[in-house]
Amino acid sequence: MPATTPATETAVLAALAPEGGRPGGATDVGDTATRVMLAAADAFAENGFPATTTRDIASRAGLSPAGVYVHFSSKENLLFEISRRGHARARDLLVAAATDAASPTEALRAIIGGFSRWHAEHHQLGRIVQFEFRHLSTEHQSEVIELRKEIDRVVADVLRDGVEAGELDVEDVPTTALALLSMAIDVARWYVPGGRRTPQMVERTYGDLAVRLAGGRA
Repeated sequence: MPATTPATETAVLAALAPEGGRPGGATDVGDTATRVMLAAADAFAENGFPATTTRDIASRAGLSPAGVYVHFSSKENLLFEISRRGHARARDLLVAAATDAASPTEALRAIIGGFSRWHAEHHQLGRIVQFEFRHLSTEHQSEVIELRKEIDRVVADVLRDGVEAGELDVEDVPTTALALLSMAIDVARWYVPGGRRTPQMVERTYGDLAVRLAGGRA
């Protein structure tokens, strides 16, 4: 029987954070490593990183515990790979939104609104990458921090462009960028699927709020 071709990075990202959110379940994914990551993401989101065992992840992925170690050296390594990809996915979303916008104001509305919607649609993944960060090794934390800095720079650059264009009024760009991103990230903490606030409503409300907080016209 021929060996399974490993999934491309694009395919892995699409499986972890597909457009519109992921309904859950890891057993219908062909690539084994991706299936393990999906199983781990579900387990981490449900039980938290410390309480999740390798046996639990293996069971959700339809493997033996030894089968997990074929693809990942440790539970911490699994958390890192999920966190790294989650941050990369979010960064790419912000870069695309900023690039496609017609003005700094619209760029700010798009990136904060879209980032907020992403944390609603992918609230489980968002909770993992944002709130399980402390369980990463020092080396892995450093790599994820660099991705976070890239995300910060996208927002800060848009704010500076808005100030230079006379569209926004921001005195402290780094602190304002941090506040806006923190607001969007917090959506993952409180969002409940099927509740009164849909991801679309979150996107619209948070996008307009970001513009007002930055001194623009919503």
